Amino acid sequence: MFYKYEIKNNGFEDILYLYMTMRYEFSSEFTLEDSVINASTQKFINTNNIKFRGNKVCLVVDGNVVKCMTIDNNTVKKEEYLADSYMVTLSLDDHSLCEIPLREYLLGVLLSKYMDSFHVETLKAMTVLYTTFAFKMMRDNNCLLSTNRFAIFKPFDYYKAEIDNYNMIIDKLNNVINEVDGIYLSYNNEYILPFIHYSNSGKTLSNKHYPYLSSVKSLWDLASPYYIEINDYSYGELNNKLNISIDNSSEINIINDGYKKIKLGEAIFSIQEIKSILNLKSDDIYIIVNKTGLRIITKGWGNSYGLSIYGASEIAKDGCKYSNILKYYFPKAKLYKKTK
Repeated sequence: MFYKYEIKNNGFEDILYLYMTMRYEFSSEFTLEDSVINASTQKFINTNNIKFRGNKVCLVVDGNVVKCMTIDNNTVKKEEYLADSYMVTLSLDDHSLCEIPLREYLLGVLLSKYMDSFHVETLKAMTVLYTTFAFKMMRDNNCLLSTNRFAIFKPFDYYKAEIDNYNMIIDKLNNVINEVDGIYLSYNNEYILPFIHYSNSGKTLSNKHYPYLSSVKSLWDLASPYYIEINDYSYGELNNKLNISIDNSSEINIINDGYKKIKLGEAIFSIQEIKSILNLKSDDIYIIVNKTGLRIITKGWGNSYGLSIYGASEIAKDGCKYSNILKYYFPKAKLYKKTK
């Protein structure tokens, strides 16, 4: 109903201005009875935790004040969120333990991947997956590792000096967390793991060890700026990084015997080893042998399992909500809501 608010003081009290526009469908709510408008106003104030010293509210439609009302500001209470009451225990890098609210954990892991290009519905989908992970780890281990293969946690204040518009982004993420509070994904009554990648080579991958991972088309990723990455390495550089001895006469090829490996001279490496040592974005690797070294080409960014951040953001632009995004990338899993 309202797309923004503003608080102004007339010298005696605060006045809350709530902004609407007739250009959007929700403006039709303005034709409802006063009691309904009042209830919607109270809900908006509660949801956004708006604090102002006064009881006067003015509704503004396309720049014009069209209605003023008086509310009982004493009855407006902050909505209680599971994200604030559910506590998680973190094992930090120094093996010490700390207990923090789920909201603080979610902010820390979301900021570790955050980009301004992420659509808000994609952020909601990611939040659901990280919430699911927190519920699973607390149930199974009574603890979450601050660094693991699914999520890296650092206190969100750590990012204050690194991120422009830090306060605006924190507000945005807090609203995202509120919108999907307590929602998680389950397969056969079990929490799933939060498989998330930035982009893939046109489809996601299935995995027999995780039956809820399905291979689905994600053709949006073909237009991703992360679709192709090309790195050139001299033989000397590779010999130094990989502790091997190869030149342009050495046997160099990719072996696929059920597990993709790379043969470099006498040495054989798993794809994961090469990806880690050379800090590549993907394990979808192709090699071109040149006279002076190797050109290594990767497609996508991540392991191509589960949610594609780029693909999700593209379909969200066309109006796809977080629930539909998760249903598309995890078709075998279902959404549930944990309550206090």
